[in-house]
Amino acid sequence: MKAIVITSPGGPEVLQLQEVDEPELKDDEVLIKVEASGLNQADTVQRSGAYPPPKGASHYLGVECSGTILALGKSVSRWKIGDQVCALLSGGGYAEKVAVPDGQVLPIPPGVSVKDAGSLPEVACTVWSTVFMMSQLSVGETFLVHGGSSGIGTFAIQIAKYYGARVFVTAGSDKKLAVCKDLGADVCINYKTEDFVKRVKEETGGKGVDVILDHIGASYLKQNIESLNFDGRLFIIGTMGGSVTEVDLRALLLKRLTVQSAGLRYRSPENKAVIVSEVEKNVWPAIVAGRVKPVIYKYFPLSDAAEAHQLMENSAHIGKILLVPQFSG
Repeated sequence: MKAIVITSPGGPEVLQLQEVDEPELKDDEVLIKVEASGLNQADTVQRSGAYPPPKGASHYLGVECSGTILALGKSVSRWKIGDQVCALLSGGGYAEKVAVPDGQVLPIPPGVSVKDAGSLPEVACTVWSTVFMMSQLSVGETFLVHGGSSGIGTFAIQIAKYYGARVFVTAGSDKKLAVCKDLGADVCINYKTEDFVKRVKEETGGKGVDVILDHIGASYLKQNIESLNFDGRLFIIGTMGGSVTEVDLRALLLKRLTVQSAGLRYRSPENKAVIVSEVEKNVWPAIVAGRVKPVIYKYFPLSDAAEAHQLMENSAHIGKILLVPQFSG
């Protein structure tokens, strides 16, 4: 089969389409013919040599995909050959075929094309596990997501609104904020021209928000803590703004704050299966109802993975970028 190979750690130009061996199928896995694979920030970090796949996982890029089941491992009972599905992967999505544990596979939600469903597993599992399962965002609460126009952000806005939260976003341009507003965001903040802490305080009567989802890390930690309400929860899912900083613990003590962090990729298959099951139960109905929609910026042929990575790193996109092995324009 063909797959994108990292020829050596580096920039987008190190990505090349090559002929490689097909994945070996384990007893609890399904083999998927890939229709589309979503790009994620983690892919660019792995490409540069800093985010190795978990032990035993495919060393090819790609942590989510959609497609059709070609083969079943001996112990797989839920799925059958020919089923159209999407899946959360530990790696291997940038390829024509990928093997994945059956507990990380989801049906395509009615009303979503197989291709577009390749944009859903990583964002749905990330947002549901962090904002809802761990941070316990509930109806009537306030929620701030940084990078509101990203794949994570566009999804988080919609699912938080579906569950009755008041949604705040930051983004770096008026065009991006307009998309966030259209998706349901209540308060849209341009972080380049506004102090987001000040605006959050103004919009909440001085209280702050209840939950923050942050991918920036160190450079935003102090402002995030200042932006939280009493009993507020900050969830950190990335360190684009650095990983080391100082914090005054008295701020956490005074306001009874919780700061948590987690990634999806290094969780055990059992743990991922629990999250995937919760997503199917709690997120898929919102998609079926048309209240949460995939936001796709652009499709690229698999062979143009380098160009797709360049676009992602330029941050000009809104929503998700997809790679399509059988690209037809």
